[in-house]
Amino acid sequence: MGLNSTYADSGVNIELGDDVSKILYNAAKQTWNNRKGRLGELIVPVDDFSGVRAIDVSGLPPGTLMNIGFDGVGTKMELAERVNDHSTIAYDLFAMVCDDAIVRGAEPVLIGSILDVNSLSKGSETYIEQVKQLAEGYIGAAKDANVAIVNGEVAELGNRVGGYGSFNYNWGAAVVWFANKDRMFTGKEIKEGDSLVGLRETGFRANGLSLVRKIMEKNYGEYWHLRNIEKNMIKEILTPSKIYTGAVVEMFGGYDGEPKTEIHGVAHITGGGIPGKLGRILKPSGLGAVIDEPFKPSEIMSYTQKLGNVEDKEAYKTWNMGQGMVIITPDPDKVMEIAAMHNIEQQRIGYVTKDSSIKIRNKGVMQQKGSEELVF
Repeated sequence: MGLNSTYADSGVNIELGDDVSKILYNAAKQTWNNRKGRLGELIVPVDDFSGVRAIDVSGLPPGTLMNIGFDGVGTKMELAERVNDHSTIAYDLFAMVCDDAIVRGAEPVLIGSILDVNSLSKGSETYIEQVKQLAEGYIGAAKDANVAIVNGEVAELGNRVGGYGSFNYNWGAAVVWFANKDRMFTGKEIKEGDSLVGLRETGFRANGLSLVRKIMEKNYGEYWHLRNIEKNMIKEILTPSKIYTGAVVEMFGGYDGEPKTEIHGVAHITGGGIPGKLGRILKPSGLGAVIDEPFKPSEIMSYTQKLGNVEDKEAYKTWNMGQGMVIITPDPDKVMEIAAMHNIEQQRIGYVTKDSSIKIRNKGVMQQKGSEELVF
């Protein structure tokens, strides 16, 4: 007679999975007040962690648009695995999906996520504490983005998920957004002479980290995060993404709020950098920009650029170089005032030009003669 096989034999612990689901459910529940009294308020007929959750959209007027955006954290999770600190990863996840939605003039409302893990336990060791760290970030990130988390799924996938150390995972999310058709940004609203307001980013966000890791491993070896280098670089590289959604939605009024100022466009500076992302929203108008007073890149970004001998032009096409978001507006003072109220560092970094090129006053560390201004 053969041995009886169980689901646990394949590496899936159903009871532990239920415990983790409850942790994430309770974290999600704490975010529901973020939408109370507004579009996206959750209705819960049966209050248990497997219960139905829904929103009432029966009264939405003509011209209401809805869509879903998807994204993930890329390889930043591998850095969290190296130091066993997962408390800020949700900020990166929510920044990637929510800050992408506001680029369209939409208001992010609901978040759902899927957490794929290698395993929730190995031997007598469980990874409940790591999941609690993820849930802790869940709550704070949702508050910054002013969204409610409607659900979160967890799946143990064994060796389909790898990484550094024993707790390995991939985390992706979907955001449901709503927009008023008449408020959406098309790019054609942008005018010559509009101001560019930069919203500062002190980290890498969740972009260009494969290059960062390659540079670190080449210079300090596979276990670079354990080396006694001049500073605790991995903590700085893990700096959580700033979430700009709450501030920018307040600026343009979101789906149905009162606009506080006039915005003509928003660029979320992720992969492709300023040339790629700002260039994309300028393309419909055929206009360009001069960025003559940009923020400096963070110290860790400049250090990494120098260590890896990354040319300035390449750095500006790979990393945000200090600007996590760029707001195009004829009213820069009000935009900066609202950003400041949300504790976001901001400054007027440039203006829109008739010439279709993007010119940036170079703040990179590899400057050579004649490279004070970069042209894209």
